[in-house]
Amino acid sequence: MAEIAAPRGTHDILPAESASWRWLLQAHDRIAESFGYRPIETPIFESTELFARGVGAETDIVEKQMFTFTDRGGRALSLRPESTAGVVRAVLGAHLDQERRPVRVHYRGPMFRAERPQAGRQHQFTQLGVECIGERSPDLDAEVIEIAWRFFDALQLTGVRLQVNTLGDAEDRRRYRDALVAYYSPFRARLCDDCKRRLDINPLRLLDCKKDSDLVAGAPVMWDLLDAGSKAFFNDVLSSLEKAGVPATVNHRIVRGLDYYADTVFEFWHDSLHGAQNSLGGGGRYDGLAELLDLPPAPGTGYALGAERILMVAQRLGIAPGPDPDCDAVVCSVETPQAQVAATLARELRTAGVRVVLDVSERRLDRKLRAADRLGARAAVIVGEEEVRDGTVVVRDLFEHAQQRVGSPELTEAVSRVIGMRA
Repeated sequence: MAEIAAPRGTHDILPAESASWRWLLQAHDRIAESFGYRPIETPIFESTELFARGVGAETDIVEKQMFTFTDRGGRALSLRPESTAGVVRAVLGAHLDQERRPVRVHYRGPMFRAERPQAGRQHQFTQLGVECIGERSPDLDAEVIEIAWRFFDALQLTGVRLQVNTLGDAEDRRRYRDALVAYYSPFRARLCDDCKRRLDINPLRLLDCKKDSDLVAGAPVMWDLLDAGSKAFFNDVLSSLEKAGVPATVNHRIVRGLDYYADTVFEFWHDSLHGAQNSLGGGGRYDGLAELLDLPPAPGTGYALGAERILMVAQRLGIAPGPDPDCDAVVCSVETPQAQVAATLARELRTAGVRVVLDVSERRLDRKLRAADRLGARAAVIVGEEEVRDGTVVVRDLFEHAQQRVGSPELTEAVSRVIGMRA
């Protein structure tokens, strides 16, 4: 029979990678919570209608990339391609906005899109994000951007460039759509099939097309069609970012790929990534999303970052931590009769917070010690016939190749001294 492999577009996170994942996820938790954001978790599948309404029925995500199935009750469900719509549903459905405004939450978890798998982009991928729901303020747009910027700082991830733009309000976008249609319509015959469809239903997406990218330079610029209020709001965002010490580049071609965005939008690019996949993530303001979901009006802003892509860059820069040792210490019995004593000593060390592997196999002691080296243990605790008789143990420093015999009551202190010297 053929070997069963992981599904295409997925990736197993093996033990050797766990330290870098923990480093990344804990850093984001720490930074988000330092700004007062609380954790939230939503289901990995939702009603398909949630995404059709929220993300946009005509977007590539909904039309081409969602994993959708029908449950036993005939309801259409989809694995979540993004989290913002689900978080807004959860926050407003639980009336959290009646307890405090704005509601600040952060999340992390798997998302699913049927895109062509490549480096940093899989069918299943992990996003880290924050959402700030319930108030409209340029200062809050700047706040969520600053959270992501401080997160990159905490990782010591250099080479990140912030790109910001504004899509204005609904009337601004109507004028801009009309201007784009007028500009692109004479080129309809040469547009790719996707762009012909976008020209009729979602002209802003024309600016993201790679096949017809040569037309973008001559396209109308959103800024030229904004009213005074939208320009003032965006300038206030830029002013807040400047005061926070977050450098930003205004890029009037940033539009993002989801229909719910309005006003501020942004992306984080990295110098080591090129082409269509140069973004580490992004976000923006989505003041009309709640109404699209038939929920009470609630402005919001937030971002989502791609964990796999950030880790890929961190590894290139040499800043991601390597694998953790399996344990701090290995407790070995010399022969089978000492196994129970060794097990008792291992439990004692674990109670004291030491990570311990117990080796009571029938292998020779030298092989057990070589195995302890492979586990990355700093200390080995050896229990033989003599040690059982005398109430002692041998504590060996596997890095310094030194050992000492101590009484059993002094075991925890002796091991703690050895593992405390870890580089």
